[in-house]
Amino acid sequence: MTNRTILHLSGPDAINFLQGLVTNDVSKTKDGLVYAALLTPKGKYIADFFVTRQENVLLIDVATSHAAMLAQRLTMYRLRSDVEIAETPLIVSRGTGSSPDGALPDPRHTSLGWRKISDNDQSDSTDWDALRVAHIIPETGIELTPDTYILEAGFERLNGVDFRKGCYVGQEIAARMKHKTELKKGLVQVRLTGAATVGTKITTNDKPVGILFTQSGNLALAHLRFDRATSDMQAGTATLHRT
Repeated sequence: MTNRTILHLSGPDAINFLQGLVTNDVSKTKDGLVYAALLTPKGKYIADFFVTRQENVLLIDVATSHAAMLAQRLTMYRLRSDVEIAETPLIVSRGTGSSPDGALPDPRHTSLGWRKISDNDQSDSTDWDALRVAHIIPETGIELTPDTYILEAGFERLNGVDFRKGCYVGQEIAARMKHKTELKKGLVQVRLTGAATVGTKITTNDKPVGILFTQSGNLALAHLRFDRATSDMQAGTATLHRT
């Protein structure tokens, strides 16, 4: 997987440092991979990633497109914490067949198979877009953008947020959305007749409903306003409806 980068967090404060910043409980890395995100103080998405622990060192598996930005943000928050942040040459493999030695289950969904950090790529030929659409799994830079609120993207269902772990950046907004409001928008699966590109606006009766994202066959992912997604919708020349 050449589109992933591994960041290395070391030092005596590494675990406590990351614990106070990200959406999930970093202490769970003792049991396997942890999926988490870093948010803005206003609760919006900056980056999502996987965290694993090797002794007292944390490895962060993040999209290469977001790696430099994430490292910069972590460095900004470091202050007096005794933590070193560095990029590594390690490679991420993933697959859905037999898992190689050292691989760990993807914590987002059982159908997403395994991930492994090593010196060489051992990925298989799984159709990841088909799996993501089938199980409503958002992808960095496609369904997950700077305008995203993680609960609208399904992070609770994907084991990407822990509401009992204590404070983190953006925690107040995420907790309020969880406990005090009903989500009015979110990422869903739709059935599509025709084709339209990622980012096409979805309308119904000339009213904006949302945005179309990844497609696989006649299914796709879309971010919709639930109150308007009640009948056939249009995305360019394509017609769609919620499954």
